[in-house]
Amino acid sequence: MTMTTSRPTSLALVGLLSLLGATSASAAAIDKQTETAIPRTGNLYGLGIGVLPATSGSNELRTMVLPVIQASFADRFYINALRAGVWLVDSDDRRLRIGLAADARSGWDADDSTRTKGMHDRDFSVDIGPALRWQTDYGTLNAQWGFDTGAASKGHSMQLQFVRALIRGPALRLSGLVGLTWNDSRMNNYYFGVTPAEAAPGRPSYRAGAGTQWQAGVNGAWPVGQRGSVLFGLMATRLGNAQAESPIVETRLQPLAYLGYGWTF
Repeated sequence: MTMTTSRPTSLALVGLLSLLGATSASAAAIDKQTETAIPRTGNLYGLGIGVLPATSGSNELRTMVLPVIQASFADRFYINALRAGVWLVDSDDRRLRIGLAADARSGWDADDSTRTKGMHDRDFSVDIGPALRWQTDYGTLNAQWGFDTGAASKGHSMQLQFVRALIRGPALRLSGLVGLTWNDSRMNNYYFGVTPAEAAPGRPSYRAGAGTQWQAGVNGAWPVGQRGSVLFGLMATRLGNAQAESPIVETRLQPLAYLGYGWTF
């Protein structure tokens, strides 16, 4: 990409990328373990099982078959679990990268919970928007601004996430993460709101506003044989007030767990 600019502006851009892209001369290499939330194991494909709340805020759980995919193409395009994206702009050492990402957002079947029975189902959708990854000596900071492109909520959200390696063994690799997600009112209201037509005894109509939820968890990878790997993780999300006050919410703390197996090619 060629860019024409004045010398002071050019120097300022170089200085900014140098500051953000490297915190020490010895840290130029990309940290593969924290490059993604799930420790990287090369190009890997397989299947797994995920356990997550049946509906928004439910204390009942459902099980889903999930694809296990970790793939990178030309160090530019990537697929990682339910996210796909492309890096468009890099710092010289590639520790700072900016691009576009798409994340799958699962919906739910209203009949799967007593509190939502009789409501309309909430549809699967895909959020797309700009994404940033900044690797430091202490861990990796991820940021994304996603817009619903599936016309489900027609809302948007912003996410910040910090990933740090906890165990870097020759076998077990374990990373911890903490993060927060801000959802606008349309996003929250679609998944946590109750329309007047959906109101019922014990379930008043409710319009959810914008709010922030918090996440924390661990993800790991354990090599099996020469080409196989077991991937696993456990996450907990604490719903924000705008979500937790919905009449369909039974518990504020929402768990997510998964276990999968994949092969490298």
